[in-house]
Parts: sequence; structure tokens; C-alpha cells
Amino acid sequence: MNQIHKFTSSRLFNLLGSTRKARIISASALFLAVCAFGAAGVAPLAPDASDLPVKTVQEAVVVPDLSAQINALDQQSSNEHFVHEEKIRAGDTLATLLHRLGVDDDAAENFIKKDKVAKGVMQLKSGKRVQAQTDDEGNLQWLRATVVDGKDDPVTNIKITRKGDGFVASAEPAKLERRVEMHARNITSTLYAATDSSEDGAKLPDTIVKQIIEMFSTNVDFRGDLKRGDSFNVVYETFWQDGEFVRAGRVLAGEFTNKGTTYQSVWFEDPQSKQGGGYYSYDGKSLKKAFLKSPVEFSRISSGFAMRVHPISGNWKQHKGIDFPAPTGTPIRAAGDGVIDFAGTMNGYGNFITIKHWSNYSTAYAHMSRFAPGMKKGTKVSQGDVIGYVGTTGWSTGAHLHYEFRVGGEAKDPSKMNVQAQAPLTAAEMGRFKGYANDMMHRFALLRPAGGGSTRMASVSAK
Repeated sequence: MNQIHKFTSSRLFNLLGSTRKARIISASALFLAVCAFGAAGVAPLAPDASDLPVKTVQEAVVVPDLSAQINALDQQSSNEHFVHEEKIRAGDTLATLLHRLGVDDDAAENFIKKDKVAKGVMQLKSGKRVQAQTDDEGNLQWLRATVVDGKDDPVTNIKITRKGDGFVASAEPAKLERRVEMHARNITSTLYAATDSSEDGAKLPDTIVKQIIEMFSTNVDFRGDLKRGDSFNVVYETFWQDGEFVRAGRVLAGEFTNKGTTYQSVWFEDPQSKQGGGYYSYDGKSLKKAFLKSPVEFSRISSGFAMRVHPISGNWKQHKGIDFPAPTGTPIRAAGDGVIDFAGTMNGYGNFITIKHWSNYSTAYAHMSRFAPGMKKGTKVSQGDVIGYVGTTGWSTGAHLHYEFRVGGEAKDPSKMNVQAQAPLTAAEMGRFKGYANDMMHRFALLRPAGGGSTRMASVSAK
């Protein structure tokens, strides 16, 4: 018999128990015992908390002056101001507008109704903004609004301000912020679908679209020539007031790619010249037609530049002009760029305007019912600007425009005149033009996709 008792796996198996349940319980107990022994072996010997020294610290805490803080808050609350902004709605009265603005101030309402300047607020058009500041009780501190003209352009800023126990109202000319915008568009169906595109978050104004058509209609048939894949780039000016869009201005430069050919034009108005601006090719050649064929849209000619029996005197004499019959009030457009040389009443011409163009050219417009706003001697006008309206003043038997084209003050038949579009640029003007044109070319380079087609200069059609 072996005297050495070996501890074998079978012997350990028997020590843990004879049944499966007993063996599991015994193994679990053994495992817990081993863990407890290990934890006791590695646990640090910490001192008893009751043996640690105790130190008492005392510190005086300053209590804040709450009454001072409360008074400050009350004072701040009493000085709180609230700014409200509303848009004029159809059918608004002064009372309903002030109510929406949070104004509860009878004195302010009475002042606006009676003051000559302040009552302009009551004439505002629907959609226009009004701002007002009140205190927490609804007393008006100030009110701001902008009066617009017939073209919806801001002309006067009105401000009503509290002064002591009363109010004062002031008016000053509206100042617009000019911005230059540039956009690129691809044609997928129609021109208008492209201009309404929101790929860059902007819809091109209708007036800009109209100018694009006028600029390129000589080269592009917008009804039948547009193809999918055509494109255009445009740079134009816009005008804003207090962050709100007011109107679009002029197209400053444009290029249109149609069937692989790109047409370009750029607007240039020399800052040191008294003449109006025009569209040019990038080599400085004018693209504008010399003069409008008709200063009145959609009108026939009733009497040309020829001998005729005068409708009033009955005498056979030379008719030194062209008559365009049209309903009273039809807009009359400047035939070309220039400066108003006369605006007033002149004998048989009735209400009469003459425009001095470049060199010795001038044009005359007679029998107007009235003048357009701002038409007076020295006013600069551009081709197509409305200068007045058709009427029957002076020696006239019916509503029409009598139009004359003059050279050196003498009436000439415009159909027989070969008139250059406008004075060519001088050397100094050409230098300034190239600097401006290069800036526009750089803008186009930023807008233009790589690999364009051949480039040609646009011919700007007459308006």
C-alpha cells in the first residue's frame, strides 16, 4: 500500500459531494472563500476614523444687499422698451395699426392725426413696414415709416419721437443701399423657368429678365431658338432700405450662350461725362441703336415728314415732324440719351420738351397732356425713359405725339439720317471703360463653367 496519499482529481471530486447539486454548492462556497481571503490580503490597513484629528474652521459670510438689487431690477423694469414691427394691411385704420404695434397712447394717436408730417403714416400702402418702440405700458417712444411714390420707390422717411410730454415729427429723403448681384442660370425648358430657379436661393426680378431679353433679342430668338443646355450670366444692381428689397436697377453686364455661341455686352456710364451711359462690346464699341424708331409704343404714324394741309390753318405747308396718334395718357419715351433742354409750354406745341443729345442732335416732343415727374431743364435722361404722356395741348385736333428730330436746331427726316449710335469714347474714356470692363469680365469668369463656346458681342436692340 502506497504510504503517500496523493490528492487526485477523482479524490477532489468525491470530497465535493456525491450528487451534482451538492458538488455545485460546495464549489461555490469554496470559490467565495478564496475571494474573501484574497480581498483581505490585498486590502490596505486604514486608520480608524475616530483616531483622525478634527479641526473646526469658522468664516463670516457677507449677506448681499437684496434690497438694492430689488430696487435696481424695479428701475430697469420701469425703463424697458419694446420694439414692434408690422406691415400695413388692406383696410387698416390708424387705430388698428397702433394696436398691432402695441401702442396704447391716445396722445400719440391724436398727434399723428393732426401733425402735417406725421399724418403721412396714414397714407402708407399695403405691405409697407412700420416700426414702433413703446414702454411696458404701451406709451409710444418713437415710430418710423417710409412713404413711397407711384413707382413704389421710397422717397421719404418719417419719424415720430416723444419729446417730454409731447411729440415731434421729422421727414428726410429716403436713402437706399445699392448692391451688385450676379447670377448664373442654365436653360432646361424656358427662359422664365430659368430665372425662377432657386438653385442659388434667388429669383431674378422681372425687370431684369426684361432687360436681358432686350439686350440679346437681336442675336437670340427667345421664342424658338432656346435649347436645353443654353445658359446666361448676368450682373445687375439692386436697391435696399433697412435690409428690405426695394427694387432692381439696371443690368450692368450680361452674356448669353446660345447653341454654343456666347454674346456679351457691358453697361458703361462715364463718371466724368454729362452724357448718358450705354451698352458696349468689350472693345469699347457702342451696341445701342441710335434713336428709338417710335417714342410711343404700339402706335402707327398718322402724318410723316412731308408737305401736307395743316389741320387747323388749312394751309399747304411742310410738316417738320412725325405724328404718332395714341390715347391720352400713353407714355412717351426719350428717343435717346441726353439732357432736358426745355420743358414747358410753347405756343402751338402745347406742353413741350426738347432733349439735347450728343454732338448737335436734339429731339422734340409736343402736345403732351402732362410731364413725367422730375422733367426740367438739366435733367439727364436715358433712352427709353418716360418723359411725359400723350395729350392734345396746343394746336392739336386730337390726342397724338408730334415728334421732331433736329440737327443743329433744324428739323430733319429721321428716316433719311444715318446717325451714329452715340459719340465714340475718347482716349480718356476708353481707359476708364477698360478698367470697368475688366471687372465685369472677372465676374463672368467666376460664374462661367469651364469650357465655353465661341464668344461674340451682342447687338442691343432698340426699346
